[in-house]
Amino acid sequence: MSSVNSFDSLKLLPEILSSLKKKGYTKPTPIQAGSIPHLLNGGDILGIAQTGTGKTAAFSLPILNNLSSNKVKTKPRHMRTLILTPTRELASQINENIEEYGKGLGIKSTVIFGGVKPRPQIQQLKKGMDVIIATPGRFLDLMGDDHIKFTQLETFVLDEADRMLDMGFIRDVNKIIAKLPKKRQTLLFSATMPQDIVNLSKKLLVKPKKVEVTPESTTVERIDQKINFVHKTNKPKLLKSILEDQTIEHVLVFTKTKHGANRVVKHLEQVGITAAAIHGNKSQSAREKALGGFRKGDIRVLVATDIAARGIDVSHITHVINYNLPDDPKSYVHRIGRTARAGRDGVAISFCDDTEKNLLKDIEKTIKYQIPQDKDHPFHGVAGTPAQPQNNRRPEKKKQTSSRSGAKSKGNKTSKSNNQQRSARRRRAASKAKSIKIG
Repeated sequence: MSSVNSFDSLKLLPEILSSLKKKGYTKPTPIQAGSIPHLLNGGDILGIAQTGTGKTAAFSLPILNNLSSNKVKTKPRHMRTLILTPTRELASQINENIEEYGKGLGIKSTVIFGGVKPRPQIQQLKKGMDVIIATPGRFLDLMGDDHIKFTQLETFVLDEADRMLDMGFIRDVNKIIAKLPKKRQTLLFSATMPQDIVNLSKKLLVKPKKVEVTPESTTVERIDQKINFVHKTNKPKLLKSILEDQTIEHVLVFTKTKHGANRVVKHLEQVGITAAAIHGNKSQSAREKALGGFRKGDIRVLVATDIAARGIDVSHITHVINYNLPDDPKSYVHRIGRTARAGRDGVAISFCDDTEKNLLKDIEKTIKYQIPQDKDHPFHGVAGTPAQPQNNRRPEKKKQTSSRSGAKSKGNKTSKSNNQQRSARRRRAASKAKSIKIG
């Protein structure tokens, strides 16, 4: 590693080095140090790394370097590099990085994804592109309509392959791969390696170099983690309580479901906290607006599901809050890694109700770390613990008083009246206790 302890030692073009320095990057991350020299020499790469490790630069820098060093006029409907990603947000962010790193190189790039009208994308394809960053569905549609040709393709990148599998895109990906020229450079990146991805890598790659960055070493050690045991109905109150600290400025909240994300946003907005949700049910424009507002600081809290968050690349997230614990322990590592970018420290707070205790055990086993409990928060507890235990005593007290009254009963009519009064009081007490608990 000593030979690649700085970007200056990587034999990148002066324009690229200048762009890196302007962004404040001087030392490559492990995935970059392990990948870039091999890619500059034209080799294939199997990169096992999560988002936040610098993998986008690991492939975009050598791609830009190679394209610019061997300038070729791209024909209409052709491309020299194809990058497939699972989400629209990730495609846009990769394109932004390519445009930033490639300033002054004259490299043409564009994005192809669904959720928007295809005509502007078709117009871009007609110009011929050096780099196309695409999601599989829209790209396959345009392929089928003969808007895309592959005879000039030199490099193919499959990014976040495991997420492609999770989202059901592998069939589309295989259809695209079948059309690619045999002679090409291929890069496959994945946070995890399920068997289907192992099989795909064997089919795609030729004598690849394997570069693996383990999640535990890249994120967990630098993050201040806390677990907050809380009654399920008190999670909204606990979140509000945490966000009363105005120094917590850029927060990413994870929920298990899309509807859950919407509910959290609604609750936060009701108490005057700027928030937005990002998930699969949101339109492309709504997702871009939410991300843009979060990056600028206009939105303090971004609420996301796991799938949607894989496309988020925001460097200034200070806190990650797991409103619900994930079913997959590896997703926990991916989540909290959002707040430890480029060597920075971060804070991860997880809510855990009684139904999530087994999920917590699985997470701690995976990361080989017992997450410290925060017992000082005002809603400490788990499901099964009454939120307002004093309400359970009130009916008992009134029952005792009523019993004393019953001893002085003046007849069946009076006794019946007292029973009716006691029943009415019990109903009112139960109704009041329920409303307090829900609120």
